[in-house]
Amino acid sequence: MACSRSFHSSFSFHCENYCSPICKSNLFSHMNCNWPSRVVKDKSSKVVRSRLSTTQDTLTSREINISSRRSDILRLTHESETDDALFSAGKFGRFGGIFVPKTIVCCLKKLDAEFNMARCDPEFQAELAIALRDYVGRETPLYFAQRLTDYYKNCIGEGPEIYVKREDLNNSGAHKINNAIAQAMLAKRMGWKRVVAATGAGQHGVATAAACAKLSLDCTIFMGNVDMERQRAIRSVRVEIPLYVIPIEGTFKDATSEAIRNWVGDLDNGYFLSGTAVGPHPFPSMVREFQSVIGKETRKQAMEKWGGKPDVVVACVGSGSNALGIFHEFVRDEDVRLIGIEAAGTGIDSGKHSATLAKGEIGLSFLKDIERAEFCTVTDKEALDAYTLLCRLEGIFPALEAAHAFAYLGRLCKTLPNGTKFVVNFSGRGYNDADLVFKHLQEQTSDSIIPIF
Repeated sequence: MACSRSFHSSFSFHCENYCSPICKSNLFSHMNCNWPSRVVKDKSSKVVRSRLSTTQDTLTSREINISSRRSDILRLTHESETDDALFSAGKFGRFGGIFVPKTIVCCLKKLDAEFNMARCDPEFQAELAIALRDYVGRETPLYFAQRLTDYYKNCIGEGPEIYVKREDLNNSGAHKINNAIAQAMLAKRMGWKRVVAATGAGQHGVATAAACAKLSLDCTIFMGNVDMERQRAIRSVRVEIPLYVIPIEGTFKDATSEAIRNWVGDLDNGYFLSGTAVGPHPFPSMVREFQSVIGKETRKQAMEKWGGKPDVVVACVGSGSNALGIFHEFVRDEDVRLIGIEAAGTGIDSGKHSATLAKGEIGLSFLKDIERAEFCTVTDKEALDAYTLLCRLEGIFPALEAAHAFAYLGRLCKTLPNGTKFVVNFSGRGYNDADLVFKHLQEQTSDSIIPIF
């Protein structure tokens, strides 16, 4: 099927808020309809001074691009810029919008309208808050990792303080349930009986199956056969929860294409439950909105623990949902560094990696394009080493995706001032990855005893 470029990109941050006229009057007061309302004083002047030369009369092409990026930043930070045009089509600078076959457009517009009504519906929000608290298990802890903090201190005992946002403690073991339960509630609100989804690592599939079981919705999950071989969680869920898991030749990309084809063939009864920050509007905005609870809690907990904001926020980057979930709250706070960590595989120049932001072309990320977030990479080996280190020091099993974020600590911590408040988004637990890690350790040592702890 014909889709936009952003639809098939591995990671397409859609971080500009969308709000219907119903909500617009409360845009900067309603918790579910706004960018955070804290704005650095004279931020626009600060951006202009730091990026433009006052001595040149003629703008180079690079300076024109800088001017364009600056406009995007200013658009995020000025309430006066929140006009109808900004929110009408899910546009994020030059990214976003709806580029799909006409057969889907009507369905997407209907979903967009219902999404915006639900965001501003006190009854829906109250029901969602109860589900997040009592079913998902929120709020999740902001845990001070004392031993990990000590491990990364320098020779004179100085270094950043490392805090971990424990999304692994959610029901189903990852952040994916935040979005899955909210979208499943929206599907039921709209009268749909059947939910279709695609999963790669399995976490979104498990979360969607759990949400559908709670709300009595039929559930069909598409998953690439390559991923199914690696992930036993989704196979276990098939036994415990009534759902259909359809294996597809290939990986997550192929599974997503098949899931959308299945949904398009049954638009009157089916609902496509997206778990990623990619695709046609309103899917990226919905995922951002329903995952933003992570960042909101982090800000609140940071204020309670040390009376301020984090200095640095780090998250792994795959399809964008967990990174966007914690980044979104802090986009306006330019004194908070936002760092996304991608998988470099066997090396960033090897061709065997998924670092689409660090190595990709224009068209992948709005936050990268306006230079609000940094994106770095770690290799498979570094992620596996971080997995074992976190197990040994803190007794916590990270998903390999989350382990990529922890793997970057060694490089980053040595550059940070003493006492820097550093938050890592722990997107999911990694019990299902233990076999893979164990196999890796066996290959690295000839001893019969594998030193995980």
